[in-house]
Amino acid sequence: MSSITAVPLQPVKRSVLVYLWAGIAVAVLGALALAWMAPLDPVSSFLAKNSKAPGVIQTASGLQYEILSPGKGGVSPTDTDVALINYEGKLTDGTTFDKSQQPTPLPLRAADAKGGVPGFSEGLKLMTKGAKYRFWIKPSLGYGAAAKGPIPANSVLVFDVELIDFIPESVLRQMQQQQMMQQSGGALPPGAGAPPAGAPTGK
Repeated sequence: MSSITAVPLQPVKRSVLVYLWAGIAVAVLGALALAWMAPLDPVSSFLAKNSKAPGVIQTASGLQYEILSPGKGGVSPTDTDVALINYEGKLTDGTTFDKSQQPTPLPLRAADAKGGVPGFSEGLKLMTKGAKYRFWIKPSLGYGAAAKGPIPANSVLVFDVELIDFIPESVLRQMQQQQMMQQSGGALPPGAGAPPAGAPTGK
């Protein structure tokens, strides 16, 4: 008759168990605290909910957009282009803070677009001629923690945009120079770019 020799387990010190359970309790409480605090951030809550809405697409940067009306296809504008657009800007509560009164030319460079709104420039570069999009621009792609007139700090900006057309900025400059030459009889007048006669000078 064979016998199996059992190797007795070494008892675990009570202090080790106390530290172990205390660590688990801290980890659980930390996770619960994070889950409880998340809804307190209205921007994150809004964007998370909006990203799940039908038709909403989110880019790698966090820009959200919806195609209201597809364009004619083909190429999209780049940083070197000037876009001709109609737009309306709102807050998430529906308050309009900006609206074009007529088709507006706009350089796409992120530093210039809408006075420094990288998300607006990024959204335009997704569009083609004739398209209408809606952008949801999170604060880090908009004005961030700075308040801008009627726009509170840390606001999500909502833009409805129609891309009418776009041309290279260099072509636009050439067209403007040609127009000035035609108006002056074939040569640029002295002091070209100065205010026209009769224009307010601020004096």
